Amino acid sequence: MAQAMSPTPQVADRKHYPSDLTEAQWELVEPFVRGNPVGPQPVVHPRREVLNAILYVSRTGVQWRYLPHDFPDWQSVYSYFRQWKKDGTLKLIHDVLRGKVRKQAGRSPQPTAAILDSQSVKADIQAEARGYDANKKVKGLKRHLLVDTLGLVLVAWMSTADVQDRDAAAAVLPLATEQFPSLKKVFADAAYEGPRVASIAQQAGVEVEIVKRSDNTPGFVVQAKRWIVERTLGWLSRERRLARDYERKEESSEAFVYLGMIRLMLGRLA
Repeated sequence: MAQAMSPTPQVADRKHYPSDLTEAQWELVEPFVRGNPVGPQPVVHPRREVLNAILYVSRTGVQWRYLPHDFPDWQSVYSYFRQWKKDGTLKLIHDVLRGKVRKQAGRSPQPTAAILDSQSVKADIQAEARGYDANKKVKGLKRHLLVDTLGLVLVAWMSTADVQDRDAAAAVLPLATEQFPSLKKVFADAAYEGPRVASIAQQAGVEVEIVKRSDNTPGFVVQAKRWIVERTLGWLSRERRLARDYERKEESSEAFVYLGMIRLMLGRLA
């Protein structure tokens, strides 16, 4: 007589955390993590609880080993994070959700315009590489973000903080046009002005428009288009894991940017 299979463990009956996925949000992401072959058996740790734990780390900034005990053990959670980072699962979820949000807003999935900017953040001493941004007086990492006109991230590229924005454009613009052939125009600030960026943009097949701040206007002034990417940086700052760079590898820093945007987009969709 065949032995009956034990039922798949359900999500732990525990106190709800504000960072937990709702039923509707889980339905949107579950297909992407259902069949991922991480761990000894898929039923050992429910994937929803694993993702809840990863989102908890992103939102609160807690170290992996300080995860609350009502989540799966931190070693397993980190193993899933590492695998989903390496095999592109987190980026895939991010990209699919971005298309859904754009469609919800009445936009085409493929953008034609984008805004480029960077943000320097302090990095822990454990980081494999750090650089000093003399302008911002920051030693650490620089996040180079290209966002669409809704503020959704199109490209996230990480470097040490000493990399100039003009030099980073050599990596970001070709990558952007490769992923988004429809992209025609990129707005940026004066840090991207000059023949080098113009040449890179021409080769990539996009136009870069420099939006300058007027020196005749005192105090804070909202800059056309540039405020959109600055708002995105503000959204990401809500994730305490992104308040500074706690990661050893730049790929992990990039993954947490995607996680921050995944949370935001899930909130809009469900």
